[in-house]
Amino acid sequence: MKKAFVSAALGVLCVCAGAQTGEWNERLDSVVVSVSRAGKSTPVTYTMVSKDELRAANPLSSLPMVLALQPSVVVTNEGGTGLGYSKMTVRGSKGSQINVTLNGITLNDSESQEVFWVNIPALPSILSSVQVQRGLGTSASGAGAFGASINMNTAFVGQKPYYHTELGRGSYRTTTLTVSGGTGLLRNGLYVNAAYSYNDTDGYIRNAWAKVQSAFVAAGWLSGSRSLRFTWLMGNQHTGITWNGISLEQYAENRRYNDAGEWKDSSGNVHYYDNESDNYAQHHLQANYTQAFDGGWTWSTTLNWTKGDGYYEQYKAGKKFTKYGWPSDAVVGGWPAKTKGDFIIRKEMDNGYAVVNSEVKYEGGRLRFAGGVNVSEYFGRHFGKVLWSKLLGDGFDYASLNAEDASNNWYYNTGLKRELNLFARSEYAVTEMLTGYADLQYRGIWLQMDGIDDEEDLPLEDRLRWHFFNPRAGLTFAWNPENKAYASVALGHREPGRSDLKEVIASRNLGGNLPELKPEKMVDVEAGYAYASERFSAGANLYLMEYFDMLLETGRLSETGRPLKNNVDRAFRRGVEVYGAWEPASWLRLDGNMTLSLNKIKKYEDSAAAIDGDWNELGYSVVYATFEETDILMSPSFVGMARAAVKPFPNAKSSLRTTTVSMDVKGVGRQFVDNTGNPDRTVPAYWVAGLAVQHEFDLKGTKLGVSAYVDNLFNRAYYADGGAWKYWNVDTKSLESGMWVYPQTPRHMMVKISYRF
Repeated sequence: MKKAFVSAALGVLCVCAGAQTGEWNERLDSVVVSVSRAGKSTPVTYTMVSKDELRAANPLSSLPMVLALQPSVVVTNEGGTGLGYSKMTVRGSKGSQINVTLNGITLNDSESQEVFWVNIPALPSILSSVQVQRGLGTSASGAGAFGASINMNTAFVGQKPYYHTELGRGSYRTTTLTVSGGTGLLRNGLYVNAAYSYNDTDGYIRNAWAKVQSAFVAAGWLSGSRSLRFTWLMGNQHTGITWNGISLEQYAENRRYNDAGEWKDSSGNVHYYDNESDNYAQHHLQANYTQAFDGGWTWSTTLNWTKGDGYYEQYKAGKKFTKYGWPSDAVVGGWPAKTKGDFIIRKEMDNGYAVVNSEVKYEGGRLRFAGGVNVSEYFGRHFGKVLWSKLLGDGFDYASLNAEDASNNWYYNTGLKRELNLFARSEYAVTEMLTGYADLQYRGIWLQMDGIDDEEDLPLEDRLRWHFFNPRAGLTFAWNPENKAYASVALGHREPGRSDLKEVIASRNLGGNLPELKPEKMVDVEAGYAYASERFSAGANLYLMEYFDMLLETGRLSETGRPLKNNVDRAFRRGVEVYGAWEPASWLRLDGNMTLSLNKIKKYEDSAAAIDGDWNELGYSVVYATFEETDILMSPSFVGMARAAVKPFPNAKSSLRTTTVSMDVKGVGRQFVDNTGNPDRTVPAYWVAGLAVQHEFDLKGTKLGVSAYVDNLFNRAYYADGGAWKYWNVDTKSLESGMWVYPQTPRHMMVKISYRF
C-alpha cells in the first residue's frame, strides 16, 4: 500500500521537469490556494472575506466568530468571550461536514473529521483571505466537502517591510496580544513573515478560563517564475472544560453554572477540581515549490507534516474500578473492583499527519484547467491514564495499574488512515457570455483501527475501505460585467467518522446486531444570480441539498450505553439565500443577507434508553415513535444579518476621516435539539447585536489605531446551542426527557490599541 502512495506522489512531482522560465507579473504565492478556490466564472455559491475584514474583527474572535455574518452561518462559543471552543454550521451542516484548508492542505482531523478552532487561536491575524463555499463547492485535494468549504490563505508577500502589534483588554479579565512583522520582498527575492499571539481570559461561565497562544513563520524566495516557501504554524491551548452544558432549570437559576470538576466531600459540601482542563498543542510544517511555465501552465507542490498531542483531565466522582479497566472480580489495593469512589483521569492522544499535495493549473484562451493529486497518511494513538483514586490514596503506585505493560493506561488504541485524492476541473468559455464547467474527483480511503476501547475493554479491530467518485458540472452566463447567473449540479460522498464506527465494532464484539454504517451521499443543485456595480451589489441563490443514507444521531444506544448514529434513507436541505451591499454615499455602507430554508427527514424512528420505575438503566433502547417529514436537529429555517457602517467625517483633513462606526444584527430562527420536531425541546429564535468603533491616527508614516467592540449590545439573555436526553420508562410506558443548553454571554466589550508601519 505504501509503495502505491509514494509512487503516485513522485509521479506528479516530476511531471513538469525541463520546462522553460519566463517573466511573470502574478505573484506565485497566490497560486498555492487558487486551485482549490472558485473563480468569477465558476458556478458555485461562495463569498470572499478580505484581509481588511479579517483585521477589523474583534481580536478575541476565532475564525468561526469572524465568519458569523456570512450567509447561512451560525456560530456559538462555549466560554462566552470568543476564546475556547467555538462551533460553526453552514446551512445547518456541522463542523465535520465542512472541509477546511490552509494553503491548500486540509485541516480536518482525519478521524473525527472536525476542525478544532481552539487549537489555532488568532488565526484571522495571519490570514490574507478566506473563501467560504456553500454546498459541495469545488473539488480539490483533501477531504470532500459535504456542506461547505473554507479555503484559507496565509501566503502574502508585501513589497515593503512592515510591523504590526495589537494589545487588547476586555470583559472577564480578558487580554490579547499579537505581534507580527515582515521583511517585505528583498532584492534577492527572499522574504520572512512572522507573527505571535497570546490570549488569556477567565471566561463567562465557571471554568471557561483559557490560555491560548499561536505562532506563525513564513520564509520564502521569489525569483521570476519560481517560488519556494516554508511555513510553520503553531497553536497551543490550555482551557477549562465547558462542553457539559446546563439544564433549563440551572439556566434559570444561574446561567454561569458549569458542573465540570464538581465533587462533594463527606459532609456534602461542593468542591471543584482546579485542573478540569483540555490541553493540546499542534504544529503545522509546510514546504511549497511553485513554478510557472511559458504557455499558461503553473505547477505547485506542497509537503505538509502536522504533529499534535494533548489530553483532557477530569475529576470523576462515584465511579467503579471496573470503569477503568479492572476485571469485575479483581481486588485493587484491598478494594473490590465494583467499589465506587472518586478518580482523576486523563484521556490522551497524539497524532501525525503527512501530506503530499501536487497541482497543475492552466489558463489560456478560452480554457482554464486545474488538476492534482493528494496523498496523505494519518496515524493517531488514544490512551487513558488513572492519575489518582480517593480510595487508593496518594501513596499508591499508579504506574503499575496495568500489569501487561507496567503503565497506567486503562485503554490504548490506534487509527491509521490513508487517502488518495485525484481531481480535474475545467472551465471553458463557449461564447463570450457562456462558460461551461466540469469537475471530477476520486477519493480512495483506507482505514485501520486496532487496540482496546475506553469502554468495557472491547477490541476496536477493523479494516475498512471506500472508493468515491464525485462529479460536478454547471454553466455560468454573464451577459455583461455587472450581471451573472449560474446553475450547477454535484454529487458528493462522505465516510463515517471514528466515533460512529467504533460503536458498531463494539456491538459486533458483544454479539450485537447493529447495522453496518454506510457512507452518506448528497446531490447538490445550486442556481444563482448576482449583480455588481461600483456602489451596489446583490444576489440570490437557490439550493437543493438532497441526502441519501444521511448519518444522524437517532437516540438509540449501543451495548456500551453510548449514543449511536444510523443511516436515514432520505433527508434534504432546501432553501434560498439573498444578500446585498449598498454604498449610497462615501460615508455609509449597508450590508445584509438572509436564508430561508426547509431542513427535513422524510421518515425518522426515534429511540430512547430503557429504564425501570426506579430509573435503573436496563441496557437496551426502545423505538417509541416514528415521525414523518420532521426537522433536522440544529438547522434553523431562518438565518439573517444586517450591518451598517458609517464614517462620520469622510471629508476631514485630519485622521478623523478614518473613524468608522459599525453596528450589526444577527438573527437565527428556532432550532430543534433532536429530530422529533418537539416544540418543548428547542433553542428559541434569537437575535444579537454588536457595535464597533475604530479610529487610526497618522503619526508621520506610522499608524496608531484605537478600537472598541461591544458584543451583545442590548444585553439579551439567550442560549444558542443545546441537546436532548431521553429515557423510556418500561413500567409506565412513558417518555422521560429533558435538554441541556449553552448560555451565551451578556453584554461584554473589548478595547484594542494597535501600532503599525
